[in-house]
Amino acid sequence: MEKSSLTNRNYLFTSQRLGFRKFHLGDSDNFYSMNSNEEVMRYFPSLLTKDQSDSLLDKINTHIDENGFGFFAVDHLDTNTFIGFIGLKRTNFEADFTPCVEIGWRLIPDFWNQGLATEGASRCLEFAFSKLGLDTIYSFTPIINKPSERVMQKIGMIKDGEFEHPLVKQDHRLKIHSLYKISKQKYMDGIKVL
Repeated sequence: MEKSSLTNRNYLFTSQRLGFRKFHLGDSDNFYSMNSNEEVMRYFPSLLTKDQSDSLLDKINTHIDENGFGFFAVDHLDTNTFIGFIGLKRTNFEADFTPCVEIGWRLIPDFWNQGLATEGASRCLEFAFSKLGLDTIYSFTPIINKPSERVMQKIGMIKDGEFEHPLVKQDHRLKIHSLYKISKQKYMDGIKVL
């Protein structure tokens, strides 16, 4: 992966090892490489084409511009290297829990199993509750995606059930999703325990 050309002053916020920012044009190739990687996308219905990946990048930045948050591009601070995205998104597909704000992540495999998704998601929860004043954050993933479920559990989210994702085809192996959530109060109680 190519190093980011940004420096710390461009980050919206940071965690111990990570910097969170909007995407820029220089991220396009790395973003596409991640979105077209079979290992990364195994819990998604399909790989993205370059056009689809670029369109997603634009949509993410528009979401950030309109809401003050989104799926942030994330750099590893030690190497200034783009590692994927972690962040928050307004979700409006038809379900019992929508509209809502969800938390999600997608990282390049070189950065898996280092606690970075957990660190980044924890920092995004802090941002959501302390800076944005949100009350409840949701997360969901296909029931077969146990690595993402473990991240949800590590950041203090509680399983709230399962649902059939309306945007996934019937009888698809990814149709049934696990649903997690955390309230601001639960998050604050967890901080007090630490």
